[in-house]
Amino acid sequence: MGSQVAKSCLILSSVALLLSGAFYSVQSAPQIPENTLQAAYSAGYQEIRKAPESEIVRVGIGDNSFSRYFYDKTTIYGTSEIKIYENGIFIASVPANQNLNIRTESGMITLYKDDGTVLEESTGPYTIICNDGLLGVRGLRRAGCNALYRGAIEIVKYNQNTFHIVNVIEVEDYLKGVVPNEMPVRFGLEALKAQSVAARNYVLSPRTKAYKAFDVVDSVASQVYYGANSEKQLGNKAVQETEGIVALYDWDLILAQYSSTAGGYTESFAYAFSDPASRSFPSEDKPYLRAKPDILSQTPLNTEEAAAAYYKSKPDSFDVRSPYFRWTKNWTKDDLQKTLERTLAEQSTTGFVHPQFYKGEKLSDLVELKVLRRGDSGKIIEMEVVTKDKNYKIWKELVIRRLLVNQGKALPSANVVFEHVYDENGNLQTITAYGGGYGHGVGMSQYGAGFMGSEMYQSYDKILKHYYTGITLGTKPFILSPENKNVTQNFYLNKKKAALIVDNKYQLSELPVVINGKEKVLSLDKSVLPSKRVNRIDISRFVKFGHNSITFYYPETEGDNKALRIFAEAEARDDI
Repeated sequence: MGSQVAKSCLILSSVALLLSGAFYSVQSAPQIPENTLQAAYSAGYQEIRKAPESEIVRVGIGDNSFSRYFYDKTTIYGTSEIKIYENGIFIASVPANQNLNIRTESGMITLYKDDGTVLEESTGPYTIICNDGLLGVRGLRRAGCNALYRGAIEIVKYNQNTFHIVNVIEVEDYLKGVVPNEMPVRFGLEALKAQSVAARNYVLSPRTKAYKAFDVVDSVASQVYYGANSEKQLGNKAVQETEGIVALYDWDLILAQYSSTAGGYTESFAYAFSDPASRSFPSEDKPYLRAKPDILSQTPLNTEEAAAAYYKSKPDSFDVRSPYFRWTKNWTKDDLQKTLERTLAEQSTTGFVHPQFYKGEKLSDLVELKVLRRGDSGKIIEMEVVTKDKNYKIWKELVIRRLLVNQGKALPSANVVFEHVYDENGNLQTITAYGGGYGHGVGMSQYGAGFMGSEMYQSYDKILKHYYTGITLGTKPFILSPENKNVTQNFYLNKKKAALIVDNKYQLSELPVVINGKEKVLSLDKSVLPSKRVNRIDISRFVKFGHNSITFYYPETEGDNKALRIFAEAEARDDI
């Protein structure tokens, strides 16, 4: 997409949409009052042209340590001229590479030049754009470089004495600053494409926000986003060649979990994560996040014998190139006991240690690390620390990893078997852990994706469908209705093959569309049977390899009380 159009689109968002704190989308654009638009144009917003080509995301920008997301002062600059707006009204422009200083005190946000000249003082918010370049934040470093951003920057009041820095950016541009920071580009194009889809799923999925001013943060608490200065050519190509594509299961965006290295066998979601609301563990199953071996003939590893045979060897696996494919850790009994006296107390606060162990409490002589239950990948989901006086049960892989610290670090994964050595009197001397993998091991293994793409020449869709069971790849589903009567979706096809999936619950007769500039009226089947109400319409003859655009129009002849649920499947089935 053209940078001039992309940047200017954001101005419209800042006038009427971005302040809502929610995603703006061409799929759900609210009506903008005419007087607001008129005010915008009279204020000099000649740049306003059209809606963005992808959804808008608001990213909270943290400090250099990512420890806080609010500031009392900062300095913004542009690589070309920047323009500043307050609530949609033009304030001033600042030449390229000159400073716009910002400070706040007593609820007021002040903009001023280096010579002290005040440009504006108010409660904000302020929107800063750089139509022909990038925006920078002085003193902020990302991936060893000065932080630079596409899109717009908003300065939004947080409290009486601080403000947020928010990067307001189209999702497809945001992903360019995410993908190479979540996966090394050396993993190859197809793996990077798979990562692009997983990252797109993450940012487009609804979530509870920690701060109302933005949707996600720029750290590992959301996804690692380092902005334009961290982009890589191959990463940008991966984003472009998956434009608009998400992974779906039963009409919903999947929770596209991924980790560095699964160790050769991924784990089911329920056996790695607790329920976020009830904190129950195991949690509710997700059918697309099921345990799966790389080599399909491999049987489950949920017994001690099977897990030991697997993790004490190096079987064929997509993860073999990872430095964490197999690893060992060793403790003396005394070292581990001292470690457990600290970590049992720390992990007791999670609620997944019973009975609770308190800070300062002493642990009696350690006897054994006893595994009580494993998942299909061999991941420990319940274990027991056995001492001479008392036993402690521990659940959940992350708690187990953080419990068994070795040389100052948590275990790489909970795919681990223990080997105990006792003296002639039966006293524990040492424990060795044999393990495989790095991270939670649910969903896509990044090293595995890299191997599948570069060594097995698998396309990104095959990589994703290996790690996420039963998914469909397509555009984000939306509702077409009298209230949302025209919707445009842009997406990239790697094959000249696609279908529209239309849930015709309300029995509409037709669907007007414009596919790549050509008008069509598609006939719809009107079955009253729920099992047959979903229409699958092959549009392969209308699409092309590469970028595609479809605009959907609600058929006015159908009245004002009906709707269609729709998405475009990226690869139509061979039997259509």
